[in-house]
Amino acid sequence: MTAVPNDAAIVRERIESPTGQSLRRFLADRFSAAAMGIVLLFVLLAVFAPFIAPHDPYETDLFRRLQPPAWMEGGEWSFVLGCDGLGRDILSRIIYGARVSITIGLAVVMIATVIGIVLGLAAGYLRGWVDIVISRIVDILLGFPYLIFAIALMAMMGPGLKNIILALVLKEWVVPARVVRGEVLAAREMEYVEAARAVGAPRRYIMFREILPNILSPVIVVSTIRMAHVIILEASLSFLGIGVQPPTASWGSMVADGRAFVLDAWWVSTFPGLAILALVLSINVASQGLRDAFDPKFSD
Repeated sequence: MTAVPNDAAIVRERIESPTGQSLRRFLADRFSAAAMGIVLLFVLLAVFAPFIAPHDPYETDLFRRLQPPAWMEGGEWSFVLGCDGLGRDILSRIIYGARVSITIGLAVVMIATVIGIVLGLAAGYLRGWVDIVISRIVDILLGFPYLIFAIALMAMMGPGLKNIILALVLKEWVVPARVVRGEVLAAREMEYVEAARAVGAPRRYIMFREILPNILSPVIVVSTIRMAHVIILEASLSFLGIGVQPPTASWGSMVADGRAFVLDAWWVSTFPGLAILALVLSINVASQGLRDAFDPKFSD
């Protein structure tokens, strides 16, 4: 027998905001909610790394060089994931490496999203020569493979955290810009925009107060998906030696450090690689759940 919803449930459904309904649909997807939980766990590890890491990630001890996982010291598991070629604790370096990956991912996505929103709004609403110029720049940047573009910029600017963020932002903004432009082209003909024009509202007011709040959902979802891509790119640059420089703990450089010991000390590169896989996969799964929850086609 099909259960009939009670009056309270019907009233709650009617008064609940669209955002609340979308969040409820997202939390109902246990797989996506679990993936978001893993992402939040990595964020907590990054924020509280000094209190969670069991050892100093930069302390070297050649007597512990390539110590295997679960090495016992004083009856306790002192180095659960083993040590690298310089005797540094891999678990502590993975925890601190989460700071680097998440910081770069958030910084690049947030800056690129703000730039993309502003340029996408201008291109989609103002049209004319503004749209032509912005669209041609987007087309030119899309013609360059992302990793090669980032490598070329890093070769010119030099390695470093700030340079990585700048190099990735210079290409990353085109994605939210294209999404925003497409949404604005559809929204600019809606009735609420026409009404705002009719009462003489300025263009800036219409763009940022009328159109922008109504197109944020797909932009947020796309930005979440792109964060996983940025984390992979940062790890790739660090792996190639042109990203975050030693002794700063970075997952990509940790994987690169373990190449020389891959047969004799598999844990040096395996565990950082698994950390990259777990975070990127969790972000992708969670972002897919967000897309399904916030997509109007899935509205009740």
